[in-house]
Amino acid sequence: MTRNRRRLVAWLLAGVVLAVVLTLYDADRTGVSDPKAAPSATPSAALPGTATPAPTATPSPSATPSPTAPPGTGDPSPAPSPTACTSPGACGYPDANSTGPRIALERHDTGNMSVKKDSTVIKGWDIRGSLDVYANDVTVIDSRITSTNWWGINLRPGFSGLKVLHTTITAVPGKGPDNGGVNYAVSNMGGSSIEVGWCDISVFGNALSMGQGDLHDNYVHDLVAFRNQGGEWQHTDAVISGGGNKGRLTVRHNTLLNATPVDKGATAAVGLFADTGVVSSVLVEDNWLAGGAYALYGGGPGATGIRVTGNVFSTQYHPASGAYGPVTAWNAGGAGNVWKDNRMSDGRPVEPAP
Repeated sequence: MTRNRRRLVAWLLAGVVLAVVLTLYDADRTGVSDPKAAPSATPSAALPGTATPAPTATPSPSATPSPTAPPGTGDPSPAPSPTACTSPGACGYPDANSTGPRIALERHDTGNMSVKKDSTVIKGWDIRGSLDVYANDVTVIDSRITSTNWWGINLRPGFSGLKVLHTTITAVPGKGPDNGGVNYAVSNMGGSSIEVGWCDISVFGNALSMGQGDLHDNYVHDLVAFRNQGGEWQHTDAVISGGGNKGRLTVRHNTLLNATPVDKGATAAVGLFADTGVVSSVLVEDNWLAGGAYALYGGGPGATGIRVTGNVFSTQYHPASGAYGPVTAWNAGGAGNVWKDNRMSDGRPVEPAP
């Protein structure tokens, strides 16, 4: 009897031990290989020389589809993209903080001054007057010009090499800019490209006037409407080219604003016109454009070699950038003409009308 009782106790103890072993084994297996096991709250450090795998992103919900366009209106307007811009300076374009002189200035009451010596350098001048350049390789840098003439700086025919850098050029409304018929902050009447860079330009109705040149990092703003001596409103453009140029015109990374009302002469932020010949060999790249009847006039039917790429057409004055639209007079079939990656400031793509 006693022997049977001892055997029963031994079998019971063995069963208990076996159950405990099986439970521990199952728990250990679940913690190591069960895909449902919860991860550790604090990730362990990666071993030296090994990359830590990135966590899998949680899928975002599907975007709400845009509404279908009403019959006869074409494709619906695309929604604004995440690349929307609010202002030139906030989006990396020139403004008053990134243009104009970088040093203290000394006042010079020059009046309408003629520059006739080659390689003249004007630096640190606060000029009350204008510069008429009859010389080669003249540089105006870190200065300010307040003009009462029809121009701020004018390069005469037959001369070349003018550079205007880090300079403020403005005018006094009621003086020359109001009755000259044509007026310009910087004019290239010479025979080669000139450079205008990091300049703050205002008031002059046709601010940068040239068929060839390198215009970059400038801030053109607050153009003033004006009448000619016959009392007619004159056209206003931040950049204007009349065509017939033999060299290249580059307009790159500028802020070009024309807030002038259309009924007072507003034309464009960039106006490429065939007034004196066919427009050719022009690059308009990475600019902030706003205002005018149209923000950009593209050269017209005969234009060739016109590249318009990566520009922002701002809605700050008009919903369509210009009063009537962002672009007109674009010759899509012209040899070498390229239109690419241009958009509105809210991110919508811009394409010229057929």
